[in-house]
Amino acid sequence: MAESAIQDYRVATEPYYLPVGREVELFEAAHSARLPVILKGPTGCGKTRFVEHMAWRLERPLITVACHEDLSSTDLVGRFLLEGEETIWHDGPLTSAVRNGAICYLDEVVEARKDTVVIIHPLTDHRRRLPIEKLGTIVEAPPDFMLVVSYNPGYQSILKDLKQSTRQRFVSLEFDYPPPEMETEIVAREGGIDEGTARDLVLIGQKVRNLRGHGLEEGVSTRLLIYAAQLIALGIPPVDAADVAMCSPITDDRELQRSIREIVTTVI
Repeated sequence: MAESAIQDYRVATEPYYLPVGREVELFEAAHSARLPVILKGPTGCGKTRFVEHMAWRLERPLITVACHEDLSSTDLVGRFLLEGEETIWHDGPLTSAVRNGAICYLDEVVEARKDTVVIIHPLTDHRRRLPIEKLGTIVEAPPDFMLVVSYNPGYQSILKDLKQSTRQRFVSLEFDYPPPEMETEIVAREGGIDEGTARDLVLIGQKVRNLRGHGLEEGVSTRLLIYAAQLIALGIPPVDAADVAMCSPITDDRELQRSIREIVTTVI
């Protein structure tokens, strides 16, 4: 990837992120030590925003890959493509990140095929290199390159989990939903609403999260609370905003939806 193209992956303005613990300091230390990092936590708790914020702090390009079950090693490393009468090699996102000393973020890495995940192993130990079999070459990672992966432990299963041989190549940062006072600040700022309304939304979120284990797989994420706040800021009544941003997205079960609506009307 040309220098002009990699500039497109730089985070130009500071993404808002409110640290909950020492995650910023630990991530910076991992980058300095050239260590790969796993971010573990529930959906919508701020993992992606954190990576964007750290890319901005470290002044590194950020190349993000949304992993899925059809993601192949070729998708990550690159492939030959026919252009006119020539066959031209095109780097994949992982190769581009390695060549340019970027941060490569594999979001929800457990969704990728296991044979795909194996190709990152040489980048996660002392070798820090990426073999490209189709070219017969090896790309050495520069000091600024960093590999970051994320996954949601709440969706772990025998079929979708990281092998120990992969896990133990990373240092791990644990994420969860922020404490209520911090989540209120985040929702108010990101949603453009007053603190009182944000506090009500956060209280609803807390009560709904208590339904986990009672038919609800996952609680209301901070992201959904912000969505509700943004709708309210545009003049949507809070009950309606909570319904479309919190109630309907997290479950199709009518009884659970009714329970969540009762929580919303009680708080609001």
